[in-house]
Amino acid sequence: MSTQPGRVNPQEFLKNIVGKPVMVKLNSGVDYRGILACLDGYMNIALEQTEEYVNGQLKNKYGDAFIRGNNVFYISTQKRRV
Repeated sequence: MSTQPGRVNPQEFLKNIVGKPVMVKLNSGVDYRGILACLDGYMNIALEQTEEYVNGQLKNKYGDAFIRGNNVFYISTQKRRV
């Protein structure tokens, strides 16, 4: 079985983004953006420097946040705003 260049399996992707800026989209449509501190096999996520966005609008800022995995729709990397 050959792997295509540029493709990363999900486990490797998640391991590589710890400590980097991410966006976590919840099933409810709310976005949380921050630094990925850690995550586990259930997709429970801990974020640092967390910001909450509802309909694209910044609603709250939190220091640390914990998101239960069953609420996560997807997680993606994001470039940090300057």
